[in-house]
Amino acid sequence: MNILKTTVLMAALTGILVLLGNLLGGTSGALFALIMAGLLNFIGFWFSDKIVLMMYRAKEVGPGEAPRLYRIVERLSGRAELPMPKVYIIPSDSLNAFATGRSPSHAAVAATEGIMRALDDDELEGVIGHELAHIKHRDILIGTIVATMAGAITMLATWARWAAMFGGLGGRDRDERDNGGVVGLLVMSFIAPIAALLIQLAISRAREYMADAEGADISGKPLALASALGKLDSYAHRRPLPANPATAHMFIVNPLSGGSFLALFSTHPPVPERIARLRKLAGQAV
Repeated sequence: MNILKTTVLMAALTGILVLLGNLLGGTSGALFALIMAGLLNFIGFWFSDKIVLMMYRAKEVGPGEAPRLYRIVERLSGRAELPMPKVYIIPSDSLNAFATGRSPSHAAVAATEGIMRALDDDELEGVIGHELAHIKHRDILIGTIVATMAGAITMLATWARWAAMFGGLGGRDRDERDNGGVVGLLVMSFIAPIAALLIQLAISRAREYMADAEGADISGKPLALASALGKLDSYAHRRPLPANPATAHMFIVNPLSGGSFLALFSTHPPVPERIARLRKLAGQAV
């Protein structure tokens, strides 16, 4: 169901991009939008992992520097039938972790110093299983594509507002403008970015649920993952990680603090719901 939801939502995102491009400049506008999104996707695909690791000052470690974490990643990668990813430590007392990389053979798992101290081995295995699930499902690639398309839509919407205000519809004739083309373009320029954001959030949440289920299977410890999520969520509200909002979707729990209203626009599903699903999964396994 989550795979189907992701497919439908990504199709909707593509449709919004093409529609907005078409309104802005006809067929050539839609083609330009697709080419621009493809170019941005290419850049994100090849360089996003390096950028985000540098952003959080993550340091690559080996078995001699972080034996506990390295051993867990190595063992669970074998269980998941994945190549061994690179392992990184983030110098932060916050409790969080993320995976990045353009493919399973070019992937990395990063964990904060705080999470290493706060979780026991079973809980840490649950967290690493979750991150390996993201790698296995190629969620990093999907997240990059979705974020890039949403960004392209926002950019086109900005151009569309300027075009509507100054009467330029990229090749459309005066009759169309007089018949409401400018109004339609202006309305779409406000609706499209909001719709793109909501679709992006829905895709992110669906992938988190999938990673929880697959991660519990990889580690074999759904209740340990549920316990870890509870600890991470509680600590995130008291000591949030100073994260860039553009990368918040990568972490296992939302690193940004916020009230109930901001939770509506969170890249992550509610942690109590994630915990309830994991507990149900554990009951079904028994």
